[in-house]
Amino acid sequence: MNPIRHIRRIRRSVAVLAGLACAWLGLAAAAPAAFAMIPIAPRGGPAAPAPPVYTVTRTVVVGGTPGWQIALIAVGAALAAAAAAVLAYRALATRRQAVTTAA
Repeated sequence: MNPIRHIRRIRRSVAVLAGLACAWLGLAAAAPAAFAMIPIAPRGGPAAPAPPVYTVTRTVVVGGTPGWQIALIAVGAALAAAAAAVLAYRALATRRQAVTTAA
């Protein structure tokens, strides 16, 4: 019996259970909005509809993020993602070399 195989199986099971728990919590958080509905009139007679609520929306645009800042953020995020991918690839390649030389 290989203990590493059992540890991997346990870790995978824990990861699956954590994913299911997160999905369940997400559904529980969204359920109140999903089940919201307009009350139905009782069978005895028609119910008077609620009066409409009139709202006034005023849009005020002041400031905002300039386009060059958005582009700078996008370039920075792309560089960070590329650096993380290179580091992950190198770590994986080093790990594979260590395993093949030891065997």
